[in-house]
Amino acid sequence: MTVFTPRRAGRVLLVDATGRVLLFTGFDPARPSHRYWFTPGGGLDPGETPADGAARELAEETGLRVTPGQLGEPVWTETVEFPFDGVWYRQEQQFFLVRVSTWEVDTAGFGEIERATVTGHRWWPVEELSTCGEICYPQELPALLTRLLAATDPRTDAPTTEPSAGPPGHPETGARC
Repeated sequence: MTVFTPRRAGRVLLVDATGRVLLFTGFDPARPSHRYWFTPGGGLDPGETPADGAARELAEETGLRVTPGQLGEPVWTETVEFPFDGVWYRQEQQFFLVRVSTWEVDTAGFGEIERATVTGHRWWPVEELSTCGEICYPQELPALLTRLLAATDPRTDAPTTEPSAGPPGHPETGARC
């Protein structure tokens, strides 16, 4: 019987003006050959709301600062179960859509675990996610982004954040994207 550690998370679908989404790539230290792509974001600190955590994680992982209010309402919620570093988690996570015209990712705010397990990042065209053959989390990412980007006007329906200075997060249960 698997005992799950409960966890809550806030995650960000960071999309640029050309419709590409930012994903990080990394691995599970307990299973170094298990490599995958994932969205910015991560576990909530005590007392944080999902929007608070997503804004904090976005600043730490990318250097992009937004306020929790700028994130708006979550665009998707899921509960996932996954192992990471030998611990099984049951994570309730909310995703927020943030649009930027462009952004130069700054990972200076990575914590110890990110520095040890995140090996890169890339802006992915949504069409390429559907056919790349890589493992991506969440599993529904290509379909979710296709639906969200088709349904929203980038000028009005999701926050658009222009670059600003900022200070200086892993789910699983994915599929080949």
